[in-house]
Parts: sequence; structure tokens; C-alpha cells
Amino acid sequence: MDYRALHRRSIDDPSGFWGEQSQQIAWMRAPTQVLAQDENGADRWFVDGLLNTCDLAVDQHVRAGRGECTAVLYDSPVTGTQARISYATLQQRVASIAGGLRALGVERGDRVVIYMPMVPEALMAMLACARLGAVHVVVFGGFAAPELAIRIDSVAPKVLLTASCGIEPKGVVPYQPMVDEALRRAAHPPSQCVVLQRPQALFELQADRDLDWHDFESAASPVEPVPVAATDPLYILHTSGTTGRPKGVVRDNGGHAVALTYSMGAIYAMNPGDVYWAASDIGWVVGHSYIVYGPLLAGCTTVLYEGKPVGTPDASAFWRVISEHRVQAFFTAPTAFRAIKKADPEARAMRPHDLSSLRHLFLAGERLDPPTYEWLRTHLDVPVLDHWWQTETGWAIAANPAGLALQPSKPGSATFPAPGFNVQVLDSQGAPLPTGETGNITIRRPLPPGCLPTLWNDHPRCQAAYFERYPGHYLTGDGGHFDADGYLFVMGRTDDVINVAGHRLSTGEMEEVVARHPAVAECAVVGVQDDLKGQLPLGLVVLKDGADIDPAQLQSELVQQVREAIGPIACFRTALVVERLPKTRSGKVLRNVLRKIADGEPHPPPPTIDDPAILEEIETVLENRLLREKG
Repeated sequence: MDYRALHRRSIDDPSGFWGEQSQQIAWMRAPTQVLAQDENGADRWFVDGLLNTCDLAVDQHVRAGRGECTAVLYDSPVTGTQARISYATLQQRVASIAGGLRALGVERGDRVVIYMPMVPEALMAMLACARLGAVHVVVFGGFAAPELAIRIDSVAPKVLLTASCGIEPKGVVPYQPMVDEALRRAAHPPSQCVVLQRPQALFELQADRDLDWHDFESAASPVEPVPVAATDPLYILHTSGTTGRPKGVVRDNGGHAVALTYSMGAIYAMNPGDVYWAASDIGWVVGHSYIVYGPLLAGCTTVLYEGKPVGTPDASAFWRVISEHRVQAFFTAPTAFRAIKKADPEARAMRPHDLSSLRHLFLAGERLDPPTYEWLRTHLDVPVLDHWWQTETGWAIAANPAGLALQPSKPGSATFPAPGFNVQVLDSQGAPLPTGETGNITIRRPLPPGCLPTLWNDHPRCQAAYFERYPGHYLTGDGGHFDADGYLFVMGRTDDVINVAGHRLSTGEMEEVVARHPAVAECAVVGVQDDLKGQLPLGLVVLKDGADIDPAQLQSELVQQVREAIGPIACFRTALVVERLPKTRSGKVLRNVLRKIADGEPHPPPPTIDDPAILEEIETVLENRLLREKG
């Protein structure tokens, strides 16, 4: 079927479309009601169905005779270890871990916090919770104690699963100080902790609280998958909120399983036995959807990578993994490739590696800027596919559907809305905007399966944050537009629009222009307060390794580039060279923090920041600029 006709049907007849897709998974009791609304008025999918997500991701493949096929490829350059885990072995270990949790009193509906690095046991812990019908709450390994404590109190878990340490290129990160402090702070700490000891740093177990993971798992009696309702929560994943209190996004079992199974074929063109790699972390939504659940639901081999794009050991890291493990679809964030491009502008580290297995490269997590897109297209002979989604949706809102009908790509565009997503661009009053005009991107209800039905224990906040401003629509918080061919261009968060002398301008568009300069590895443009204009754009630029250009000359050239591409109306006058940009651990540039620094506002390091020391470097650069201007 033609993509457009398929998408149209998914919008005109969502129950019929998703009812058909639901037949692709093995229900324990197939649903008879595809779409309904709950007591809060939220859309719920497959309400009377019964299933178990772990059974679908693991056991069904063993039953089908594929037990010896590789489920997980663990590749850890930071420890120099690799492992292949078959579906049969995965089933055995997950069943035992689930048995160990049950012995600690964990039952269907109970919460379990998982605070672990990128090791196979972390993935197994998630699946073990799903096997019991318990709700896992993954917290990024290495988050500071206050953030871990906040998430513990949010969900009141029965058990905490953790490890003795994480390992970063800079060294070992012991987890015990964070765990002990978080449990001391928490009002609702779990009574039991299970600790995976890693040889790089041991955890001093407390006799009344802590269990050794090996003893916990080996002594357990394995359990079978527990049937749960399609609308039962599978997991809670906290995402940042404007108040500083994280929002606990709830993902249900049924809609999630149907949506991710569908997406693995329709969006990523993957089949059972194919090797899929998402270079993310289980602490983020990409790790949940496309390191753990999506590939395993589809019977693929998933790569679990404990390393970085550069520094483990160098800019060849990604190419080595693709070549060595014969990866067919690779998914990461644009920032990873900007780091690689900075360290290796000519992609020389790619050349020794055989990348012939790779069929598609997928990018998401932030806007794929055209210069990075063009660099990848120059050096890789595969489709480079931008797609756009959020923690709240769990899978792609817009994508180039490689498994349906691959479309010509347009730099800067996430291509078309995925089936099930009725994407609109509205003005501030809620009226649809014409082609080419940038506005607020929304999704008309019902949201397709896999999207959040609510926030944990706080539906009023869910309603206020996402559904109140435009009744009948989900507010994405991103701005963008459709072009004449129906391609969607997502230009960035709506708070990344600045007002210069009454003109609303996209900083994402300016970043696109700045990033085209041959000396620029990556950049951020933010709006800073100005007495005359209201706001003015400020560019912060990271140079490619080996770039030799005078900062004054660079600023002059960038000002001219923006003037030619956008016009004098942009008032782009300042571009400062910095060593690096502040980012979250998932690679997103912290533009709101940059704005605060530039405006002299308080800017405590957010818990998601990768390295707080970067903020002092940025402050020094901006202070020196102000001193020069005053001088």
C-alpha cells in the first residue's frame, strides 16, 4: 500500500488499523475492544487484552525454535569484554532474576528501581520486572544522589537493583556513595538492594539491606511470565519538568508491544535475526524502546554497548562495532556524529572498517542539522534517516519509513508523520497554519499505541502539561512547519524561538547556517537579553580538531553567512569559540542553561548534565567577551 494511503487510513480508522497491527503479537487473551477511554478521559488501547511483554520479547522466540539465536551482543570497550547471549540463556537468567525478585516480595504492580550501567544484567532486570508484571523504573546509572532519591520517592519501590560502579572514559564511577546517600535522603526507601559486584570497584554490602547479585540470582526459583492487562503499566521513566520535579511518564504493556513491534518493521525495516544497534543508554527512552524491547520483540539481535563515540578508544569506535558485529541498522543521536566529525573531520578512522552490512543509519534525539547530514552522506553509502520522537511518545512521531516505502530525504526534515500520528501545525490561537509557516507542532487525539496515557500518580499534571492548551491535541513543545511536499521540519523546542525587535526567529535555523562553516564542528545559538532589541542571538562554536582560524575572522565569516542566509533581520553579530558545549548525558545541548549564563541568571547545574565543569568554561568565555566590549 502507498505510504500516504496507509497513513490516511491510520488516521481515518485508527481502531481498524491498530486492530490489524495487534494481530502481529501473541496475546494470552486477544483484545476485543481496540480503543476506549478511561476514567480520566485518556485514550487506552486493547483494554481487555492480556499479555506479558517479557514473554513476547524472550519466551516466544524460544518456543519458536530460535533459542540458540543471539539475543544480545554485549560490547564493552571500557572493560575490554564482549559476550553473546542466546535467547535460551536470556530466558533462563531472566526467569531466575524474576524468581529472586518474587522471593523479595515483588508482585504484579509493585515498582522496582534499576540504577545500573550498560551491562547485560540491567537489560535482564528490566525483562524480569516485566515477567512478574512489576513496574520497572530505570534511573540513569551515575545520576547524583538527590536525583535518585527524588525518583525513589516518586514511585516507592520494593527493591533497588544496582551495581558497584559504572565505567566512563575518565575512570571508574563508584555507585555506593550515591546509593547510600539517596537511601538516606529518601522518605520511601526500599527495604532491599541487590548489588552486581564489578571488579573495578566493589560495594561494601550492608548485612540488613544488601544482597549480592550472584547469590540472589543463583538461589532463585525461576518463574513463568505473569499475564497482565494491556493497560497495566510496564514502566515509568522520568523526564525533566519545568518545575524541577521530574515527570514520571507511564508506558503500558499492550499499546507499547504493538507499537514497537510495528515500528521495527515499518520504520526500521528489521526482520528476525537482523542485528540492530541503538547507541544510547537504558536510562533514556531510546534504550527502553530500541536497545531492550523493540529489537527483542522483533526477534532481532540487539547490541548493548558500554562505550562512547570517541574516547573508547578513538573516533573509530562506532565503525568498529558496526563492522565487527555486522550491524544492519544503526541508531544514534546527531551529537555523537558531531563529536566524531570534530575528532576526525575527513572520516579517516572509518576507512579500515567493512561497513557493507549496514543498510540504514537513523538519527534522533535532537534535530539533525544539515551540515552533519551532508557529512554523513558524503562518507557513508547508506540512507541517512532523520526521525523525531519524544520520551512521551515512545516511538517515532515522524520518520522516513524504511520498511514501508523509503522516501527521498530532505536535509533538516524528519520526513513524514508515522502511521497513527495526526500531526498538526497550529498558531497561538489553535488555528492550522498554511504550508511553510512555523508554529506549534501538535498531535490530534487519539495518540497511537505506545504513547503515554498519563503521568505516574499525577494525571492533572499530565493534562496541564500536554493537553490543556489545545483541546483535543497533544502539545509536543516543538515548533516547525510542513513544506509543499508534506515534509515535516522540526526546528526545535518552542522556547528556542527568540524575539528580535518584534520578529520571531528560530535559533535552530541560525544554528543550521553557522554549522555549515568548514571550521565548525558543532554550535549552539541562544537568545540573550538586549535593552534595544529585546533579544539578540549569541553563537557558541566548537571548532573541528586541527581547525586553524582567527576567532575574529571566524566571527566575521559567520555573521556574513547568517546575514546572507536569513538576512540582517537576524541581528546575528556575536560568535564565540568554546572548547565544548554543556550537554545532558544523552547528548542534548543545554540551551536553557546557556541562556541563563549569558543573561547573568542563576544556573545551578541540572542533574542531567554530563560535566558541570563546562559551565565554568562558558562563564569565563562570556566574561572575557563583556570585558573586551567594556574596554
